[in-house]
Amino acid sequence: MVSGRKIESGSGPIRLGMVGGGQGAFIGGVHRIAARLDGEFQLVAGALSSDPERAKASAAEIGLDPDRSYGSFAEMAKAEAGRADGIEVVAIVTPNHVHYKAAKAFLDAGIHVICDKPLTSTLADAKKLAAAAEKSGCLFVLTHNYTGYPMVRQAREMVARGELGEIRVVQAEYPQDWLTTDLESSGQKQASWRTDPAQSGTGGATGDIGTHAYNLLRFVSGLELDSLAADLTAFVPGRRLDDNAHVMMRFKGGAKGMLWASQVAPGNENALKLRIYGTKGGLEWEQEQPNHLWFTPFGQPKRLITRGGAGAGSAAGRVSRVPSGHPEGYLEGFANIYAEAARAIRAARRKGGKLPKDVMFPTVHDGVEGVAFVEACVKSSAKNGAWVKP
Repeated sequence: MVSGRKIESGSGPIRLGMVGGGQGAFIGGVHRIAARLDGEFQLVAGALSSDPERAKASAAEIGLDPDRSYGSFAEMAKAEAGRADGIEVVAIVTPNHVHYKAAKAFLDAGIHVICDKPLTSTLADAKKLAAAAEKSGCLFVLTHNYTGYPMVRQAREMVARGELGEIRVVQAEYPQDWLTTDLESSGQKQASWRTDPAQSGTGGATGDIGTHAYNLLRFVSGLELDSLAADLTAFVPGRRLDDNAHVMMRFKGGAKGMLWASQVAPGNENALKLRIYGTKGGLEWEQEQPNHLWFTPFGQPKRLITRGGAGAGSAAGRVSRVPSGHPEGYLEGFANIYAEAARAIRAARRKGGKLPKDVMFPTVHDGVEGVAFVEACVKSSAKNGAWVKP
């Protein structure tokens, strides 16, 4: 059962607020597009920057009512909780170090939360936030957007049905090249905060993209991590957080895995890939070709399963928007997380409402697991790659 405070509901768009995502922010625009794509949400309030003047200017740019443009998330949570037409859910799209305090302020006010990843910058804060979410009765959605891709859902369904048999080996990689040089010294906003431990947390590439690769691996395979051994490196001189990570993993039940995350790999833009191998066959998926899933039953030719094509099942079909053969990917994957959140929030509008059984989105508990993964990697690397438990 989910619950929220008593506010006007009706059947109209879900009233959405946003913390962060103002001028110069990349991910805020992505969230706004995703929220609009299915017509489920209406952005009505925001604290779009920690700088009050920039917050006002950002709000004016996207057409927010000046009276509902706030100078801080604390002011926004208090004011919106006191309105009959206040926001029902807030999207938190700030640097990592703000996630905990902002999310907790809205949970305490009885407002549902959609939060960008990683959940928090420390494991202690992640655990406290999970407890706060549980106590509040509010929904908490973490935007690991790759879990919304149709062929990722297809892969998960195939593994769950036993089509790969017993899982033995999993490999996830996420290489990029945009931090190959000392970009942060130029003042570039995205590079500056991601390489700053005070804003990003203890993990650099590990926290920024390694958490995506790890979440994808867990989401599709269903495996539970037992221990890991990590080697983290900051190759760019003077960089304070890792820009490359090699991680070996042991899973409960005996499966083994490897994860590579790098932001200093020239020639790679957003090359997230997943490979899963079991006793009966293997699966391969890559984000830059998101509508293709390769399936190889042992001893048989490799088969291509396409979104909307032969072989694709109901799990993929439910989150597909356009006819087969048309590109569908990043924005739609994000929108699928928002669409799942909308179904859950509409259920919460009904007194005693229960979540639909097929609603699927990453939760605060997935977020805790991601932060635990980062901290275990940092701990292992500091011990020269020793095996540690998350």
